[in-house]
Amino acid sequence: MKRSNVKCPTCEKLFEYYSSEFRPFCSDKCKNVDLNMWFDEEYKVPSNEIPLELYDKMDDEYEH
Repeated sequence: MKRSNVKCPTCEKLFEYYSSEFRPFCSDKCKNVDLNMWFDEEYKVPSNEIPLELYDKMDDEYEH
């Protein structure tokens, strides 16, 4: 069996990665803390897409 101690990305506690059912987190609590940060938009993934609001603004300016 593989063994590797790693730090939890949420609490930074060392834990045995391959024996954790919540990996890459050490616990269900840490997993949920991370998930809530996504829900609260504290984490964001960069995008090259133009927001819809800007499209609308561009359309308005073009029509005038």
